[in-house]
Amino acid sequence: MTTDIANHEQFETWNGDEGRHWARWQPRYDAMLEPLTAPLLDAASLAPGDRVLDIGCGCGATTRAAAARAAGGEALGVDLSAPMLERAALLAAEEGVRNARFLRADAQTYAFPPASHDALVSRLGMHVFADPPAAFGNLAAALRPGARLAFLSWQHPRHSEFARVPARALRGTEPSGEGQAFSLSDPRRVRALLARAGFTGVMVEAVEVSLRVGNTPLDAVEFMTGTGALRTALASADRPARERARQVLTEALGPYASPDGVRLGAALWLTTARRAG
Repeated sequence: MTTDIANHEQFETWNGDEGRHWARWQPRYDAMLEPLTAPLLDAASLAPGDRVLDIGCGCGATTRAAAARAAGGEALGVDLSAPMLERAALLAAEEGVRNARFLRADAQTYAFPPASHDALVSRLGMHVFADPPAAFGNLAAALRPGARLAFLSWQHPRHSEFARVPARALRGTEPSGEGQAFSLSDPRRVRALLARAGFTGVMVEAVEVSLRVGNTPLDAVEFMTGTGALRTALASADRPARERARQVLTEALGPYASPDGVRLGAALWLTTARRAG
């Protein structure tokens, strides 16, 4: 692993409780985010023989899926999280995916071989950089001229039930959109970053999906409060306050329950571009 880490906050997060939660609940996260995988890889036009770079690969679902499409080539999954990458490597071995590799590194600073990849994909992993212009420039240098880029990022959280419902239930307000998770929620900023990094033909399209967050409202609350902003918000509360919050959130999720489980809408941006020749 490279020791050149630019975003120490993200490094601590994904090698701490957050990363361990994602590794522990990997099957559930993969099932929840599965609706995003095919649209992402379709947008990247992956083909046999491609060398694919998967940024923020986590437990490796997108890397393994990319490797299947790039038969005869290779998919390299890059992430900061040791717990998640350990899980990713184990799953690839269990499934016999021989053309998937995993690298623990900060993609903003890692010295990838120049022009070594035909495509770059990322399912919600491009927002973690301490210096986005530097990161996009470094990644562009890892792509051959004409290489394809496709990544998914969150729209402003007010457009997603996934973020809006918990925020309204616990705080009585709309989510602010602050924080690094939403740093790529403005298409104008995304276009400017990519143009500066040397990409052309940039397109930013809206994607809306339904994410299954639990079997029942109570089950969904147990899952959702173990991760991300909800875990952080409840961490400093005393036990009665945490229990009240869980009850309020369970009630708020009631209208979203169905025989297929609890589903919340999510709004994202799908960005595509090509590395300039």
